Amino acid sequence: MQTKPFRIGTRGSPLALAQASETRARLMVAHDLPEDMFEIVVLSTKGDRITDRALSEIGGKGLFTEELEEQLLAGDLDFAVHSSKDMPTRLPEGLFLSAFLPREDVRDAVVGRTAPTLKELPQGATVGSSSLRRQALIRRIRPDINVITFRGLVDTRLRKLADGEVDATLLAFAGLKRLGKPEIPTELLDPSDFPPAPAQGAICIESRIGDARVNDLLEAINHRDTFDAVSCERAFLGALDGSCRTPIAGHATVHGDAIRFAGMILTPDGSCWHDVEIEGSRADAAMLGAKAGATVRNKAGSDFFDSWN
Repeated sequence: MQTKPFRIGTRGSPLALAQASETRARLMVAHDLPEDMFEIVVLSTKGDRITDRALSEIGGKGLFTEELEEQLLAGDLDFAVHSSKDMPTRLPEGLFLSAFLPREDVRDAVVGRTAPTLKELPQGATVGSSSLRRQALIRRIRPDINVITFRGLVDTRLRKLADGEVDATLLAFAGLKRLGKPEIPTELLDPSDFPPAPAQGAICIESRIGDARVNDLLEAINHRDTFDAVSCERAFLGALDGSCRTPIAGHATVHGDAIRFAGMILTPDGSCWHDVEIEGSRADAAMLGAKAGATVRNKAGSDFFDSWN
């Protein structure tokens, strides 16, 4: 019987802490365990410490996970809780994504200061975003406005917006809901017009392969629909070698035993894009995502990807 608390690794942002707390609460209910059987361990990552440059300039998504994964591999953590869209497609040897919580709303949220919607922003307005996908999609819709890199915690970005540094910013609606700020958006973007990042809105748990004690614990809270949908989306991303350097969107939905996926790749300036849709058995979720990635890669041709470099 487990006597020492399970050690849950997380970043220290308010959103990361909310996600770790939700994971702990679900585990307490699933296993009828008291709160003191779970210790939340906060670690600072390189991605948290460097906020004045785009992620694509300093190493990509792994900047938010490296320190947590080092302690997982060393045995100092039992598992780590992440925003799934922050996870690289290739994980360190010995680690895997063992569980996903039920997915939140996948939509992107506009928070406008000078106008409520992207289409209503005045010509020449400035929109801030840290995501190359969002930047490219904004430029696709509104090539006349100025898009700048805009990093920092949610509250930091909202403060910069209020101070007039930009006319609007975009944030994940899922994150705003988890932070208790669902009323902040001035517009919620339709995923069919403004597709989300692969794995957006999903909390994942990373643990050690072969650690039966921990993985059995986590299986009780694994949401299978989310697991299959995100597996499909991450396979699409992996087939395109996706990272923070590439504007890629993808969203899978589960319908009974079937899964449907829609994906898109864009040039950073939003002037050119290619999309793909695919449907099949959810048992083949990862294979379908990889097939969709190969399809859109062939459709785009090598010259398209050269423009990303």
